[in-house]
Amino acid sequence: MADPTLSRRRLLKASAGLAALVPAAAQAKAHLGDDGLYTEDWYVDSFLDLPEDFAAARGKGRGFALQWSQRGCIYCKELHTAYFADPAIETPIKEAFDIVHLDLFGAREVTFLDGAKLTEKALGQRERIRATPTFQFFAEVDGKPKEVARMPGLLPRPEFSALFRYVAEGAYAREPFDAWLGKQGKG
Repeated sequence: MADPTLSRRRLLKASAGLAALVPAAAQAKAHLGDDGLYTEDWYVDSFLDLPEDFAAARGKGRGFALQWSQRGCIYCKELHTAYFADPAIETPIKEAFDIVHLDLFGAREVTFLDGAKLTEKALGQRERIRATPTFQFFAEVDGKPKEVARMPGLLPRPEFSALFRYVAEGAYAREPFDAWLGKQGKG
């Protein structure tokens, strides 16, 4: 007679079998780099010259954002392994935005949109990045790149997606995010 209890080994075998049934596109595909940060393969491969990256995004008719992370951030991991693993969230963002990924405690030199050259850490301090992941969204305002929205931390999925739509639609020029969101029915 077969043993009806579920051992850890049986559970692992069963879950491996179930994972094989899930289409590859639906499985999480986060990339954990050697630096300990999660990222996406569709993020901008940047030389950290942000005026150049911003101009390239505008030239393609796309939005521009910075995503700040730090090693060991559980919400950064969730962003990349759960949120961006969902095509309903990832696809519209991927199609509409160029995103440059920065390390809140990094030592790489960044040329910021105002021309200042700072390490990632110094730039994060100057920009008052306090939580990760944080997204800073930039658009051209009066002929210059300007931050038009910020997502400090990981919002719930409907609000997360809505903030990207809010920026992509240029709604920041008309009303605050909360007012716009209230009219959208939260997502």
